[in-house]
This record gives sequence, C-alpha cells and structure tokens, in this order.
Amino acid sequence: MLAFAIFLVTLVLVIWQPRGLGIGWSALGGAAVALATGVVDWADVGTVWHIVWDATFTFVALIIISLILDEAGFFAWAALHIARWGDGRGRRLFPLIVVLGALIAAVFANDGAALLLTPIVVAILARLEFSTGAALAFIIATGFVADTTSLPLIISNLVNIVSANYFVIGFDRYAQVMVPVDLVSLAATLLVLGWYFRREIPPRYDVERLEVPAAAIRDRQVFRAAFPLLIVLLIALFLTERWAIPFCVIMGSATLVLMAIAGRWFTPGHVHVVSLKRVIKNAPWQIVLFSLGMYLVVYGLGNAWLTAGASRVLVWLAGQGDLVATVGTGVLSALLASLMNNLPSTLVGALAIDQAQVASQTQQLMVYANVIGNDLGPKFTPIGSLATLLWLHVLAGKGYRIGWGQYMKVGLVITPPVLLAALLALAWWLPAITP
Repeated sequence: MLAFAIFLVTLVLVIWQPRGLGIGWSALGGAAVALATGVVDWADVGTVWHIVWDATFTFVALIIISLILDEAGFFAWAALHIARWGDGRGRRLFPLIVVLGALIAAVFANDGAALLLTPIVVAILARLEFSTGAALAFIIATGFVADTTSLPLIISNLVNIVSANYFVIGFDRYAQVMVPVDLVSLAATLLVLGWYFRREIPPRYDVERLEVPAAAIRDRQVFRAAFPLLIVLLIALFLTERWAIPFCVIMGSATLVLMAIAGRWFTPGHVHVVSLKRVIKNAPWQIVLFSLGMYLVVYGLGNAWLTAGASRVLVWLAGQGDLVATVGTGVLSALLASLMNNLPSTLVGALAIDQAQVASQTQQLMVYANVIGNDLGPKFTPIGSLATLLWLHVLAGKGYRIGWGQYMKVGLVITPPVLLAALLALAWWLPAITP
C-alpha cells in the first residue's frame, strides 16, 4: 500500500505540476520518497537506469532533430503540399492529413507528430476559414494518428525503444514485425476517423487561400539536408544493429550533424536562421528526470505486488491460446496505460512478461502486444501519455480547448476498433514470419 500511495501521489504531481514544477522533478521527488521509505533501494536505481538511459537520450535527440526541422520550415512545407494535393476537396484532404501524421510519427515519434504538426494544421485550417467543428475534426485526427501509427520503427515511440532494449530486439526484426501491423492500424484509423467525423468534414475548400509551399522554408541549407540525413539515419539504424551500438549514439550523431548545418559551424560568419539556443532550451530535458524517477517509483510498485500479479494474469492468458494471449495482453496494457500513463505501464508489462513462464512464441506475441497496448492505450484518457497532455496544452494556447470529458468521449469510441485491429494483425502476422 505504501508503494501504491507513493505512485499515486507522484502521478498526481506529474499531471498537476504545481507551481510550475516540471514532470521530471515531480517524478524524481516520488523516487526520493520511495528510496527514503525503503520501497526501492540504490541497487534498483542502477537497474532502472540501465533500462531507460538509451531510450531517454534517443528520444531527446529525436525531438531536437524535429525542432530544428520545424524551425527550418520542413513540416510546414510538407503540410502545405498535402493541403494542395487535397485539390479543394475536404474528403480528400482529411485522409491526406492523417497519412502525413502517420509518416511523421513513424520517423519523428508520436510526440513530434502531435506537437509539431498540430500548430501547422491549425494555421492552415484558420487560413482556409474552416468552421470550429471541422477544425476540431482535423485537429483530433492529427493527435489521434500520432499514437495509433507510432508502431512501425523502434524510434517511433519511447515505449518502443524501452521495450526493444529490454527484450534485445533488433531494429530490422522489430520493423519486420511491426511495419505490417502499423499499416493495418493506419487503415483502421482512417476508417474509424472518417466515419466518426463524416458530418464535420467540409465538402470543399479554397486552395487559393494557401501560400506556396516553398514560402514556408526558412532555412534552405537545413531543408536540403533533411531528406539525405533522414535516409542515412534509417540505413545506419538497420546496419549498426549487429554491433549493438546504442540507439542514442546513432541518433545523437545525426543530431550533431544537423545542429552543425543549422548553426553554420563549418561556415563561420554566415548568419544562421534556426536558433539552436531556443531549440536546446525547448528540448524535453525533463524527460530524463521523469524516466528515472517515474520508472523507479513503478519499479517499487512492481516489487511490492504489481509485477507478480500481472505475471500470473499473463500465464493464465497464455493457457487460453496465442490469440487470447495477444489480445488480452494488449487490452490489459492499454487499460493500464490509460490509468497510470503509458511509460510506467510499459515497464510493468515488460517485467511481468519477463517473469511469466510461457512458450517462446507466446512471449514474443506478448512483448509486441504490450507495445501496441501502450502506444494506443493513451487515447482512452488524457493522462495516458505526456504527449497528449502537452498536445491539449498547445491546443488551448491556440484557442481550441478540448475538455477531458470531450476527449474521452471521442477516445472511448474510436480507440477500441483500432486497438483490436492491430492486435489481430499481430496475432496473425508474427507466427507467419517466425520459423
């Protein structure tokens, strides 16, 4: 009960953030209390840091890349192209925006897709003079697809990185399993969102109101480097797997290259457009403290009873067959993520799966189902992920306030069919490609 009380208070502080207290310091405070009360010990600190350090710094590097490209106008350029490809038809523009969000989520993580693309979409919708209902349909779709299609690559979600590192899954093996599953999730997302917002999507819009995409580019050197750098980065992630190089080293190297180009490090005296000082300041450094602190609090909760209890449930699910084990693990992970945030929920799931005595293929299915549940589960409630809380904050600053009740009304309707489709695709696909 002490471990649970510490976790509950920590979670409230992380969500509330009283007096500007960041998520990192709130989580670290909870970890300090857990240490002081003996819920965890110093040996656990090393164990947890070993689990989260690579994922955390990989995520920070990825967001810095995203912020630099955003300041250079890369995402605005892409969004304007998409808006023009819509050719003035709202029912064509809607799925195009969803697909753009899926592509950005795949490469720049769900946080990048939700937090960087949303303000751009809001600006475009305002220029097109969409009604409030139509604008909210596009905005909610942008935030929703950021999570539902953050499955395909290890770098697409912090949850994916933590899970892949914990179970030593290679970049190519992960992609082999999850890219097809992500495509199913994207198809289900398009169907569900299209059906739910069918009455809000406007039939026509005036393309002439949009500016030329090239006008959105603010730093042409960074823009020209973007595509080659991303291609080289993805190739490096696939090729360096055999040497067990940490993801953060590869991602950090790409970040330094892009910073050098944006800051004109190789051409002293040239005026740079992107403010690296602002980018570094806005990078999610609090996530480093949050990862260590929150995971340590959850580790203590797991040591007390949660991990053992979850492991027994997983063993029972495994006894019902692989299909039930896959769907059951994914649904339980999603529900847990919606109640306690997906980052600590991921660790609970990983520890429970690791302890469960089940067949090898069943365990693999559970590992990926845990990822799917923790990627999609946050769409049930606003507290399911930090990205969602930040996304709601960004929208409020743009004049679009989405209450928790309104959010959950949408999330509880559109999330279950997408979650089920992804889990069923996994249950069929993974055994088909496993010798």
